[in-house]
Amino acid sequence: MDLEEYWGIGPKTCDRLETTLGTERAIEAIETIDIPALTEAGLARGRATRVLRHAHCERGMDLLRTPDTRRVYKDLIDRIAAHALTKEAADRIRVLTPLASIEDMDARLDDVALARESWAALDEPTREAVLDAFEAYDAAGGGERAAVAAALSLREAGVERGVFEPLTDLDREGLAAARDALRYLDGEAVLEGADADLDTLRERRAATDRLASERTDVLEAIGADELRTTEEFRAAFVEYATAETGVSSPRIRAATPQEATDAAAFVSEGLRALGEELEEAVAEREREVRADLEESIADARGEVDAAVGTVREITLTLSLARFAATYDLTRPRFVDRECLAVAGARNLGLAAGGEDPQPITYAIGEHTPAEDGTAIDSSADTDLDPDVPSGDRVAVLTGANSGGKTTLLETLCQVVLLGAMGLPVPAEEAQLGRFDAVVFHRRHASFNAGVLESTLRTVVPPLTESERTLMLVDEFEAITEPGSAANLLHGLVGLSVETGALGVFVTHLAEDLEPLPDAARTDGVFAQGLDEDLALDVDYQPRFGTVGRSTPEFIVSRLVANASDRQERAGFSALADAVGQQAVQRTLSDVEWSTR
Repeated sequence: MDLEEYWGIGPKTCDRLETTLGTERAIEAIETIDIPALTEAGLARGRATRVLRHAHCERGMDLLRTPDTRRVYKDLIDRIAAHALTKEAADRIRVLTPLASIEDMDARLDDVALARESWAALDEPTREAVLDAFEAYDAAGGGERAAVAAALSLREAGVERGVFEPLTDLDREGLAAARDALRYLDGEAVLEGADADLDTLRERRAATDRLASERTDVLEAIGADELRTTEEFRAAFVEYATAETGVSSPRIRAATPQEATDAAAFVSEGLRALGEELEEAVAEREREVRADLEESIADARGEVDAAVGTVREITLTLSLARFAATYDLTRPRFVDRECLAVAGARNLGLAAGGEDPQPITYAIGEHTPAEDGTAIDSSADTDLDPDVPSGDRVAVLTGANSGGKTTLLETLCQVVLLGAMGLPVPAEEAQLGRFDAVVFHRRHASFNAGVLESTLRTVVPPLTESERTLMLVDEFEAITEPGSAANLLHGLVGLSVETGALGVFVTHLAEDLEPLPDAARTDGVFAQGLDEDLALDVDYQPRFGTVGRSTPEFIVSRLVANASDRQERAGFSALADAVGQQAVQRTLSDVEWSTR
C-alpha cells in the first residue's frame, strides 16, 4: 500500500515519513496507531491523530457534520483520555471515532462493561498493584519490553478474571525468559548486565581508553626517566597497565610495539593496539550475547506478541471503564428505527464542573418500552404527564432564557456520539437509532449575510445527502432578522420532516412557525420564579406539547430588587410597567415571603 493512499498524507508528508521511518515502518505505525512514532517522524500530534482517525474509521468521522458537532466530539475525547491508565491508552482514545455498525458498538460496549465489572471487583491493594504495573509500563516508554514486564506484574498481582483473563493463557516462564532478554536489548546494543564476560571486556576497554588519555601520568608512574633499556621499560609498562586495566600481562605484552622512537610513542602505540584488540573482543562477545538473547525472544515470540496485544487492550478498556464509572454512565439500547430517547440524562460538562444537574427526559422519533417492559418516562418532579410522546420526528423547543435548552441540545449530542463510539451514555436509560449525520449548531451572535449563508451551507446539505440525519439547531433566528428567520426556520423544520430526519430546534419564534407539520410538536421550558438569592428558578425538564413561557418579569424583578439607589430603582420600575407591574410585584412578594 502506498502512504499517499491514507487520508491526510500528501507528497511532502509522505517524503518525510519515508525518509525518517521508511515506507514499511510508517505503514505499520499507522495501522497499529503508533502516535509516538509518527510524531517523532515530524508530524504534529493533532495531524497524526486526524490521519489515524480517518485510517481506522473514515466513515465514522462523516457523522460529525458541523464544527459544533466536532467540538462536542473533541470535548468527549478529552474527557475520556483524562481517565487513561497509560500514555499509549490516551493516544488510542484520541483516535476513537464513531463506529460503522451496531455490531461494533455492541462489541465495544460489552468490552467496557466487562472491564468496569473487573475493575470494581478488585480490592484496594490489588487495584494499587495494577496501577503500579501500568505506571511502570509508562515509565519504560511502552513497547515489547514494557508490555511483557506489565503482563508478568499483573499475573503476580493475582488478577485473573474478567478483562484480565487473557493473561492466564500466557506462558509465565516463557515470558519471564523473554523479559530478561528484552531487558538487555536496546536496538542493536546489548545493555550492561546481560553477560558478565561482556561487562568485563567493556570495563577493560574503558580503562585502556582512560590510560591512553593520561599518557604523561603513565610515563611518570612507571618512572620512564630512570629506565635504561627497552625491556626494562616494557616490563614496567606491562606491570602497570595490568594493574590499572585488569587485562592479562601476556595480552598487554603482545600489544606493545617491538620498537619505538621514544617512551611516549611506546605507550601510545601499545595502548592503541590494546584498545583495538579489546574493541574487537567486545564486538565479538556482544554478537554472541545478542544472538543468545534474540534466540530467547524468538522462542517466546508468540507469548511476547500476545502480551503486547493483551496489555494494550486491557489498558484501553480499563481506561474507558474508569471514564464510564466516574460519570455513572449507562449502556444505551440500539433500535432499528429513527429514535433518540433518553431518561434521566445529564450533561457531562455540568457534572464535571461539580454541579448536580437536573436529570432530563426527552425523546424524538418512535421509542418503545424497554426490554424489561418499563417505558421511558420523566423522573423529574413536574406537573406534566410522565409519558413522553412517541412518534414526533421534530420538536420545537421554546421557553425561558437560561432555561437549559442549549445544554439539552449538547446533552443529546453527547449521548448520540458516545453511543456511536460504542460507549455508555450519561442517562439512566437511552434508546438510539442509527444516524448518518449529526448536525449540532449553536447560537452564534453574528448578524450578517455571510454568517447566514455559511450556516445554511452547513446545516442544509446533510438533510439532502444523508438518509438518517439528526438536527440539533439552537436559535437559528440569531443570524438574520426575525421575519426572515421565522420563514427560514419553518422551511428547515419542514425539510427535516420531509427528508425523514429527526430534529430539535430551539427558538423564541414558536408562534411564528405555526402551523407545524403533523410530525412536529412544540415543547416548552418554564421558569418558576426567583429563589431566595434572586437567582432564576428554572424547571429544566421540558413540558411536552406546550409553548414555553418567557420570563422578563422575573429578570426585571431581580433588577428592581437589586437596584443600588432610588433613581436606578425608578428606571427598572418603568420596565416593570412595560412587562406587567402586577407580575413583578407578585414575584418580589414571593421572594420576600420565602426569605422570612
